Formats: sequence, structure tokens, C-alpha cells
Amino acid sequence: MKKIKSFMLLAVAAMVAFAFTACSDDDTKVEERYNSEFTLVDNQVAQAKKNDKAILLVAFGSTWDNAFKAFDATVDAYKAAFPGYDVYLSFSSDICINRAHAGENTNEKGEIVKRDYYSPNYWLHAIGKAQYKEIKVQSLQVIPGEEFAAVVACVKKFANNGYIFDARLDDDYLSKVNIYLGLPLLNTCEGKGNDVETVAKELDKVAGAQAAKGVVAFMGHGNPDSYDTFKANIRYNQLEDELQKINKNYFVGCVDQPENFKPFVYTRMKAAGIISGNMYLYPLMSIAGDHAHNDMAGDDDAWEDGKYELNEEGEVEDTSWKMFFTNMGFSVPDENCTLKGLLEFPGIRQVWINHTKNAELLEDAYHSMYPEE
Repeated sequence: MKKIKSFMLLAVAAMVAFAFTACSDDDTKVEERYNSEFTLVDNQVAQAKKNDKAILLVAFGSTWDNAFKAFDATVDAYKAAFPGYDVYLSFSSDICINRAHAGENTNEKGEIVKRDYYSPNYWLHAIGKAQYKEIKVQSLQVIPGEEFAAVVACVKKFANNGYIFDARLDDDYLSKVNIYLGLPLLNTCEGKGNDVETVAKELDKVAGAQAAKGVVAFMGHGNPDSYDTFKANIRYNQLEDELQKINKNYFVGCVDQPENFKPFVYTRMKAAGIISGNMYLYPLMSIAGDHAHNDMAGDDDAWEDGKYELNEEGEVEDTSWKMFFTNMGFSVPDENCTLKGLLEFPGIRQVWINHTKNAELLEDAYHSMYPEE
């Protein structure tokens, strides 16, 4: 019995030692990767620097080739609008960064497209290390929701020199550099010329001819209730109200906003007496990525025995907007699904550019969003 106990104690000790060693090894690997990517981006910025002011665009990200082109065009538009600035682009989604690097999708020639994007913390560190005197961080989010809150937190952490390992910057530099925060597309909803009103007018320029022939529905993302930061989901409802002042055929729904899924959009259409006819779909997102290609314009369909089953939130799962509204009696052929994101429309992209021009200093912007801090 003593031998067995001794053996068990040795085995446990070995397991504990292995666990600590494994954790230590994992931490070392994470630190090495973290520092190597910081170095990689640092070198890119050092080579690209031409001015003493920088703009960092922060997008959620994508893996689609058409989205990459939209981001490229946006960077070019920013360079034209801000000739005294160096312009950089980052992805905030680790999943999008990893999948873009792996090459998840192909271009129109059938070729695999791989792109390397990096998180905003890498770019901010590199921009700081390059000693830029002014930094403008522009969110490419549509609403000031969960993803925008993450952007704010990232910039705040940079300003406080909060990054780990050997990536810290000079505190004296950070105390003097001017850091500005550009707000999302639909940031304001009050006053003449507010964002919601402006974007509604620009969307009508894009889709007005179609709205004269049938329903035009815009599919946004939205946040679940528990992630509805700054109560930003209401921007989608406000945008629909503003669009309907122009034409009653406009509707706005979301893939992730409670009580605004596609069945709720259909209910509002029925209440307005619209039960058939042509229907045109647009993604209300910065780019046309996975949601646009699949959730909006895809062929997935759970229609069975002449009906759909609603889940507990009132959504029809595993069914695209195209297929749902087709089965509800509307004509929604592929050519009625526009796979272009908001950044691809110059008038709407200009709203983001204007936000960058009017960006507030980080502390002012931060305290207006978090007045209790």
C-alpha cells in the first residue's frame, strides 16, 4: 500500500510539474508571437512613414476578396482627403485576421486570396513608436455598439501605455501626443443634418429608383440586448423612420437585433399593406462580407411543409433574407441582391471621413461616452 501511495504521489507531482511547464511554455510562445508581430508592424510603419500625423482606420474585418478591395478603396479615399497624414488599416476581429491570412475565399478568377491584417493595438504601438505627433483613430463601425466600445477600450489602453511584454512606449511621448477618436457612421440622431438623416438621404440616392418599383430592405448587424452598448440598436429603427419619410417602401432589419429580425420586418411590411412584388436587398454594413453573401443573399432555406418555424426570439434560423422573402411571396432574384458595402458608396463613405475631420480628442470623446468616469 505504501508503494502505491508513493507512486501516486510521484505521479501527481509529475503532472503538476508538467502543467506548470506547459503553461510556462504556452506563455512564452504567446509572448514571442506577440512581440514578433509588434516588431513586424513596427517595421512596416517605420518604412511607410512620410508625415508626422497618422490615421488608423479600425474595421471589424472580413475574409472576402470584394471586401478587401472595398478597404483598399477606403484607404485611398482617406489618403486623398487627408494629404498630410499617413493612413493605416486594422482589423479588430481575430477570427477575420486569421481567416484572411489563411485565404478562405477566392477572387473572380478563382484564385485563393490571402491578406495579412493586424489588430489595432499593433498599429497603435507602431504609430507611437514612430513618434507621430497626431493620431486619429477612426472607427469604421456603423453604430456605436459593442464593436465600437472595443475600439474605444483599445485606444484608451494605448493612451495609458497598457500593453504587456516588452511593448511599452515612452510615457513622456504619450503625455504629449494628440490622440483623436472618430465616431461610427450613425453616431448622431438629433439636430439638422444628423448622421441618421444624412445617411438616409445618401441611401435614397443609391436605391431610390428601386424603391419606386418595390420594397428596398437594408440588412444591418445589430447587437443582442446584453451587448447593446450605448443603446445603439435604436439607430436602425431611427434610420427606417427617416427613410420612410422619403419612401414608404424602405425597411431596415438586422441579423442580431432582438425584435428586428427578418420576420419582424415582414410583419411591418404586412401592416403597411405590402405583401408581394419586387424586393431589393442591401447590406447595411461597412463591407459586403459573410453576412451579406450568406445571411442576406445566400440559398439556405428552412422552409418545410409550407411554413417556417420561429425560434424563441422570433427569428427563422438557417434561412437567408432572399429565401425568406421569396417564400413570403416577393420576387427576390439574385440580381436584386446588391453585394456592396456602405464604404463602396462615396456619399456614405464621406460621412465617415467627416467624422474623422471632426474627431474629438480622446479624453473629451471618452468622457462624453462614459460621463461617470
